[in-house]
Amino acid sequence: MFARWDKMAKNFTRIGKEIAIAVKAGGPDPENNPALRRCYLNAKACNMPKDRVEAAIKRAMGKDTSSYDEQTYEGYAPHGVAIMVETATDNPTRTVANVRMHFTKGNGSLGTSGSVAFTFTRMGEFKIKNTGQNLEDLELELIDYGLEEIGEDTEGNIIIRTAFNEFGNMSKALEDKGIEVITAELTRIPQTTVELGEEEANEVLKLVDRLEQDDDVQKVYHNLK
Repeated sequence: MFARWDKMAKNFTRIGKEIAIAVKAGGPDPENNPALRRCYLNAKACNMPKDRVEAAIKRAMGKDTSSYDEQTYEGYAPHGVAIMVETATDNPTRTVANVRMHFTKGNGSLGTSGSVAFTFTRMGEFKIKNTGQNLEDLELELIDYGLEEIGEDTEGNIIIRTAFNEFGNMSKALEDKGIEVITAELTRIPQTTVELGEEEANEVLKLVDRLEQDDDVQKVYHNLK
């Protein structure tokens, strides 16, 4: 129970920062701000109350609100597993110190910019409701809007992936076609994966968990199979 509430609180904090960044960049009107519309979607998907979303938008419009700097860090977990850490912070000095500490305590090492980025491909990822669509027909319908991959997740939802620079095109296409989107986000997909035994894999996942618990960390990607 506590773990679930911790994860929910972390998701609310992450989305609150995404809202702040979106509002600062494109204004408070979701009609004219695709990034903010995406925040609304993702807030709904993790059951973030509407009043908290609206409060985050109001805060972002205030003069005294924190301005978040987006930084990405790269490194290795134990056993050569590549890790990328996306952060949003109002104090980059604190954040890099904390990220370095997490890597060190988790028997990993913080690398330099570019040290593992080549291991991942940046993509847009949309989770849409499965209403019995034929995947082949849907693929043909969306191929002109940047579709690169389509499949189903373990819950039976349809996952659509696009090239990073086609994210906006696909987002608009799904909206125009009235296809219900559950979540929409930019993600990093590993090109190759590392397979480990249970004990070694748990060492890696402990480091991932440490990083994910940090207030400044938005997302953690790894190439553990």
